[in-house]
Amino acid sequence: MVDRQLRRRGIFDERVLEAMAEVPREHFVPDAVRKSAYNDSALPIGYEQTISQPWVVAAICQAMNLQGGERVLEIGTGSGYSAAVLARLADRVTSLERVPELAETARERLDELGIDGIDVIVADGSRGYPENAPYDAIAVHAATPEAPHSLIGELASDGRLVVPIATGSADLLTAFVRENGNLRQESIGPCRFVPLIGAEGFNPPE
Repeated sequence: MVDRQLRRRGIFDERVLEAMAEVPREHFVPDAVRKSAYNDSALPIGYEQTISQPWVVAAICQAMNLQGGERVLEIGTGSGYSAAVLARLADRVTSLERVPELAETARERLDELGIDGIDVIVADGSRGYPENAPYDAIAVHAATPEAPHSLIGELASDGRLVVPIATGSADLLTAFVRENGNLRQESIGPCRFVPLIGAEGFNPPE
């Protein structure tokens, strides 16, 4: 996976490559699709959610430019796989999941692997989690109509928000980088995600 799917497609951050190699991806997928755990594709995890393909997880992590001491916010815990990777790259991870059953399963998997430094919280991820803000980096694992304003507001002065923006044909993985009080936008590449459901995403709850 690391050599064929990641290095060959532009993932060059050695810390990211090492973290991806260390986390057992098969531990985070349902038994029915475990034989496909390392395929270069997203896989269903129930509740109309997926675990992202390995390249997408690596691309998001690389775009966050983590050095090891950061406070990270993750939107969309899902299976817990990406949180496990992020825990190897940052100091503390706050991971938000709107589906309680997925959050509980993710906690169990992370505990079984002895992975520390992650708080899995059931919440509307589109609004972020101001209790632990500001964050040095924020990763969003669902497509949004635009960068949620709450998440931008929770970024640290030099923070980075990586989020897939929904377009007409495909989602565009995008990084918003805060520098000297300004917000710079970088396009990473096309991708496909489930929609972010929430007050600042799609189909806000009544």
